[in-house]
Amino acid sequence: MVTYHKQTAEEVMKKLNVSNQGLYNYDVLKRQETHGYNQLTEGKKTSTLAVFLGQFKDLLVIILIVAAVISFLLGEVESTVVILVVIILNAILGTVQHVKAEQSLDNLKALTSSVAKVMRNKQIIEIPSKEIVVGDLLYLDAGDYINADGRLLTSYNLHVNESSLTGESLAVAKNIDPIRKDRVTTGDKKNMVFTGGFVTNGRGIVIVTAIGMDTEIGKIANLMDTAKEKKTPLQVSLDQFGEKLALGITLICLGIFLIDLFRGRALGDSFMFAVSLAVAAIPEALSSIVTIVLAFGTQKMAKENAIIRKLYAVESLGSVSVICSDKTGTLTENKMIALQVYVDQKVVPFDQLHTENTMERNLLLKAVLCNDALERDEKEIGDPTEIALVKLGKHYGYDELRIRNRYPRIAEIPFNSDRKLMSTVNHFEQKNILITKGALDVLLNRIVKIDTSNGTIPMTNEQRQKIEAINRGFSMNGLRVLAIAYKEIRGNQIIDEKIEQDLTFVGLIAMMDPPRKETKEAIESCIDAGIKPVMITGDHKLTATAIAKEIGLLNDPSEAIEGHDIEGLTDEQLQEKVENISVYARVTPEQKIRIVKAWQEKGNVVAMTGDGVNDGPALKQANIGVAMGMTGTEVAKDASAMILTDDNFSTIVKAISNGRSLYTNIKNAILFLLSGNAGAIFVVLYATIFGLAVPFAPVHLLFINLLTDSLPAIAIGLEPHNKNAMKDKPRNIHTPLLNKSFTTQVILEGLLIAIATIIAFQVGLATGDTITASTMAFATLCLSRLVHGFNSRSKESIFTIGLFSNLYTWVAFLLGVLSLHVVLFVPALTGVFEVATLNSAQLSLIYFLSVMPFIVNQWYKVLFVRSK
Repeated sequence: MVTYHKQTAEEVMKKLNVSNQGLYNYDVLKRQETHGYNQLTEGKKTSTLAVFLGQFKDLLVIILIVAAVISFLLGEVESTVVILVVIILNAILGTVQHVKAEQSLDNLKALTSSVAKVMRNKQIIEIPSKEIVVGDLLYLDAGDYINADGRLLTSYNLHVNESSLTGESLAVAKNIDPIRKDRVTTGDKKNMVFTGGFVTNGRGIVIVTAIGMDTEIGKIANLMDTAKEKKTPLQVSLDQFGEKLALGITLICLGIFLIDLFRGRALGDSFMFAVSLAVAAIPEALSSIVTIVLAFGTQKMAKENAIIRKLYAVESLGSVSVICSDKTGTLTENKMIALQVYVDQKVVPFDQLHTENTMERNLLLKAVLCNDALERDEKEIGDPTEIALVKLGKHYGYDELRIRNRYPRIAEIPFNSDRKLMSTVNHFEQKNILITKGALDVLLNRIVKIDTSNGTIPMTNEQRQKIEAINRGFSMNGLRVLAIAYKEIRGNQIIDEKIEQDLTFVGLIAMMDPPRKETKEAIESCIDAGIKPVMITGDHKLTATAIAKEIGLLNDPSEAIEGHDIEGLTDEQLQEKVENISVYARVTPEQKIRIVKAWQEKGNVVAMTGDGVNDGPALKQANIGVAMGMTGTEVAKDASAMILTDDNFSTIVKAISNGRSLYTNIKNAILFLLSGNAGAIFVVLYATIFGLAVPFAPVHLLFINLLTDSLPAIAIGLEPHNKNAMKDKPRNIHTPLLNKSFTTQVILEGLLIAIATIIAFQVGLATGDTITASTMAFATLCLSRLVHGFNSRSKESIFTIGLFSNLYTWVAFLLGVLSLHVVLFVPALTGVFEVATLNSAQLSLIYFLSVMPFIVNQWYKVLFVRSK
């Protein structure tokens, strides 16, 4: 791999065979043949039709398709239509979700400008950005987007914002000096520029070293294409559940079919009944019900500033055991503010200065005067550090424009990355003074005096050492420090860089990108809920650890490492270390993916938050990617499953709580469906084994399964949020949905419903009329399943959670009861649904039997569940 950052500008020019006059047309053609066009390429996408057809690969869906075909062949057209409509609607929904997710690369392409300025044939011309070739001399000015990766040849105060690529919040000062170090991250390559960067200040000339997929953005595009989206825990559970259920139902239906044949029943009738039983046993509405419940959940979360892009991600949130969070703009506010001031040989918090104190007032005034930033109508214009100084002045009533008008600027020496200084000459209190601000390590050697409350005195070694110690203390706390000095000048002095000598020290101003106010509490909530918060940032380790300590994410400094430390680790070694690391600094997009994968390999469900292009691949790799809505790039948003409209980390905690509640609700809805279906199967088995008449007509089973079951299941899925959801640890994703305890509960609750239904069936048989017996069994099964909806709302008694706390269950119950009674009492429907007319005694028995499973369930919950 060519390391252009290690080479001098001349060496790079020679390596790429380019002169100061740029390329000629014949050079361009040759290079385009070698390197291609400067554009991102896409991998082969799955067609929409293929995605749609892929929705039918699920085993339960295949069984239902077979059932629909057999129903059609046997003349049961209504059954066929109902089954197929449910299947096709689910397939359409899945296809739409998949297509919407395939937009990340388009937004990566949008990061580059459409034109670029290059030297061609000895002339500076504008060309389409896709026609840039390796070796082109690219001319950059303030306001330009960068269209290719390149090595700087000249830099005139060039500052580039690379936050979307590296995660650093501040614009990077660029220079042309070679970097000889072996391990250098993208953010530390100060003599290089990269596609997607934005020139905030200055100008420069760059020789293009990489285009298209070979650029850093191209590498990210490739990572986005190869990063695998994980199935959510619920999807995995439903897949496993479907396989087990399909096998069990197939065996049961096959057994009943063979028994019916053995007893002499007609082949067609035996087939139709076995198919009807399969349709009754398979909760074909399950997928739709889960989708509807999740959709309602997304609406609730959208009101709480969390927009869900991928429906199943709602439930994934409830399983999250690790949150890997970007720092800049996610845990912090993505802006600089002044925190500490060192003036008159003492450290003062930024909000405890006194403007009547001459020393402190002069520091504030000089900070505003040696400054180009503006803040007007809540718009901030300028470098973030300078904006922080302007805000500090405004805190004490010093408006930057009024101060600059009062003390006008006569001359200036702009900042450049070589000097690391900026100076202005202002008419200040009847004198012309030079005000200089910059990095202390550069400025301190130019200082000969120091302002004190006792006057201006010569700088001593002791004072110099004290200032350096204060600066180190600020830096150790992750603060960015600016020093301010001045000197009086004569009217005839030449204003150039040589004048920045023999200065008088005024003070230090320490700044930082502060954590959000809600972050610390959110971190505590995560830890209490058994969730491990981890910071992954492109920023420096010192800054990252300082923020991490402040928000309670880091206790021991040994829990923080840098990206180059990860580089030397194998995947297995990283997996061993990952649980003991809380802060990762100066990491690359590739390393972010490795960290997420390491946690996933340890069996964790990982959420990854971020806002930059550099976060995109890891957001896609994570079980659930969380993008920032306000500061996030479109790439980050498209790679994510959830977008926070308020960019607030604490919103994730609310979303996780909602996710946990939704999973519980979905599980309860599945319990309701399966236990009801189990009841029907037990009744059929009972009748088959004992050689009794068929207890249900196929139309009975379809009515129950597709009409009276769906609404209660949806209502259970809409159970109000459980306030205690965050008191439990994340659930183990390896525990299958159809585990031993869940299966036992399904069987026991199904048996209760079956016993009530069998009693009704036997009473009906005693009349000597099989249609009456079938009607009583159908009505009891239907009504007992509707009442059972109240049981399935919670593992606790309904009297504990509140009988009327979920009005949806009452609406579903009343609509189900109404539908049943319409079938039983409307003459036009009795023939269609094969039901007999029942007398009041039979109806009373049905009502009584239907309530009995509910009473037994509630009795058990009151006595045993609440006492645990």
